[in-house]
Amino acid sequence: MKQQLVLATGNLGKLREFRAMLPSFEILSPKDLRMDFDVEETGSTFYENALIKAKALFELCGKPAVADDSGLCVKALGGAPGVFSARYSGGNDRDNMIKLLKALSGKSDRTAYFESCIVYYDGKRAVESTGRTFGRITDEIIGDGGFGYDPIFLSDDLSKTFGQATEAEKNGVSHRYRALVGLREKLGLDNEP
Repeated sequence: MKQQLVLATGNLGKLREFRAMLPSFEILSPKDLRMDFDVEETGSTFYENALIKAKALFELCGKPAVADDSGLCVKALGGAPGVFSARYSGGNDRDNMIKLLKALSGKSDRTAYFESCIVYYDGKRAVESTGRTFGRITDEIIGDGGFGYDPIFLSDDLSKTFGQATEAEKNGVSHRYRALVGLREKLGLDNEP
């Protein structure tokens, strides 16, 4: 029987990624447990937000919890949208991409990275790991895969946008994958993601 981990998210794209990258675990969402989970992310860093979510979820369900806070950091915008990535425009993913492309209009430096901080919390210990993947922001939306900013993030590793990449390609180089590899090492887990 697989060990259960509850992931602090309602984002189906994120849930799918965790399940693909941690096949030896049964990854559950609060919805799978018929729980209403909504926590205000008041932290100023990815780590603070992930810790807030992991602790709150553990308190709610009593099972080991994993929370990820991640976002896109653009050099020319001083690291924005950063922790506000999901709510950058106040709208949906497409609205966020359009706002970001407008903010970068006329800027030559379009370097960026995705950062993910993942926190495991079981009531006794909090273990964190951070991963980054580097690239640049395109001039337009390219590809329709993934979620969030994927169609405008040209990956240095893949030489295509995450929106053009297959799920397996993205999962092999993503910020979340790199954070998960580090987390597995810190937790002493044998199976590879």
